[in-house]
Amino acid sequence: MKKLILVISVLIFSHCSFDNKSGIWKDTNKVDLKKIDRFKDFETLYTKEKSFNEVISPNKNLDIILDPIKRTNQWSDEFYRDSNNSDNFEYDNVNDIIFKSKKISRYSLKDRILFDEENIIATDIKGNIVIYSVERKEIIYKYNFYKKKFKKIKKILNIITENNVIYISDNLGYFYALDYKNKKLLWAKNFKIPFRSNIKISGNKIITADQNNTLYILDKLNGAQLKFIPTEETTVKSHFINSLAVNSDTLVYLNTFGSLYSINTQNLKINWFANFKQSLDLNTTNLFYSNPTVIYEDKIIVSTDPYLYLLNIKNGSIIFRLAITSIVKPIVSGKNLFIITKDNLLVNIDIDTGKITYSLNIANEIADFLDTKNKSISIKSLSLANNNLLVFLNNSFLVAFNKDGKIEKIQKLKSQLGTFPIFINKMILFLNKKNKLVVLN
Repeated sequence: MKKLILVISVLIFSHCSFDNKSGIWKDTNKVDLKKIDRFKDFETLYTKEKSFNEVISPNKNLDIILDPIKRTNQWSDEFYRDSNNSDNFEYDNVNDIIFKSKKISRYSLKDRILFDEENIIATDIKGNIVIYSVERKEIIYKYNFYKKKFKKIKKILNIITENNVIYISDNLGYFYALDYKNKKLLWAKNFKIPFRSNIKISGNKIITADQNNTLYILDKLNGAQLKFIPTEETTVKSHFINSLAVNSDTLVYLNTFGSLYSINTQNLKINWFANFKQSLDLNTTNLFYSNPTVIYEDKIIVSTDPYLYLLNIKNGSIIFRLAITSIVKPIVSGKNLFIITKDNLLVNIDIDTGKITYSLNIANEIADFLDTKNKSISIKSLSLANNNLLVFLNNSFLVAFNKDGKIEKIQKLKSQLGTFPIFINKMILFLNKKNKLVVLN
C-alpha cells in the first residue's frame, strides 16, 4: 500500500512540476476584465440560434492553401492595411530578443503602434507622439499638440501615416497632420466632437468618424471638409468604436448602431447599407459590438456578437451568416477565415461554403501538447506568419499552430507584450509592459 501511495505521489508531483516549469498557465486564471466587460454591457439579443461552441477535428486529408508568405517593411495603419486584413507574414521564428530599447514614455501607451521608414510611431495618454528610430536606437522626435488646459485630460489618439506625415484624430475633437521628418505641423482643425474610429486614406481624402457616428471626409492636404455623412446615433457608448475599411473605390463604414455603409470613394455617394443589430427593439440605447470590419477581395467580413457575416462587397448581399462570436479581428487567407471564439476555440471557416473546417479548443490543445492539466487561458491576439497561426496569450506565451490546426511550438516571449505585435522584415516588434521597444527575430 505504501509503495502504491509513493508511486501516485511521484506521478502527481512530477505532473505538477512540469506544469509549473512551463509557466504557461501562470496568471491565466485571472479574469480578463476588459474582455468580460466588452460583452457584459450588451442587451439580451433576440436570437433562437445557440452560439457555436463545438470542437471539430480537422479532416486527415485536409489541404489548406494560404496566401503566399510576404515580407513587410511598413506598418502605416493601426490595422496594418486599408482593408484591415493581415498578410501571411514572413518571420524568422527564433523569438530571441535582438534589441530592447530604453523606456520611450513614462505614460500609458496606446496598444497599437506604427512602423514607418525604420521608425516606430507610438502615442501615449498625455497626447505625446513619439518617433523612435530603430536604426539609431533613440527617440528622434517627440511632439505634443495640446495646451496646458488639456493637461489633466486623458488623450486617445488615432493615427495613420503616409509619406512621412502622421494624421491624428483624438477624443477631444481635434484632427491634425504632422510632418514628423521636417518637424512641422501642417494643419489642425477643431471639430468639437470626439472622434471615435480608426482613420483611412483614399487618394487625396482622409476619412474618420466621430462619437455621434458622423462620417468625415476631409482633404488630406489642408483638412478642409469635403463631405459629412451623418448616420444613426447611440446615446450609450460601448467598447466598440466605429470601424472603417477601404478597398479600391469602396469604403465600408460600420457604426456603433450596427449599420454598415458602403460608400463610393470617388463620388462619395452611398452604394448600399445594412443593419446587423439583432434586437427587435432598434433604439439608440441598445449596445452593439463588432470586431474591426475586414475586406478580402470582393467580400466583407463583419464579426459581431452574436453573428459572423460574410457579404458581397458590390451589393451587400449576405453570402452566409454563422452564430459565432470572435474575440479577435478575423484573418482571411486563401479560402480560409480564422477566428478565436469567446470560448477560446480556434476556428477555420471556408469562405466559399461557410462550412467550419475545424474548431479546436486552444486550452485543451496546449494541455495535450505539454501533457499537463487544462487551465484557463487569456488570448491577446491572432496572427498568421510562415503558414502558421500564432496565438499570443496575455501572459506573453506564443502558441504556434500549423495551418492544419496542430501545435508546432509553444514558447514564452522574453518580454511581456504591452502593445499588439507587428511584423517587420522577418521580425516581431512590440512595446513591452515597461514601454520599451522589443525586437524579436
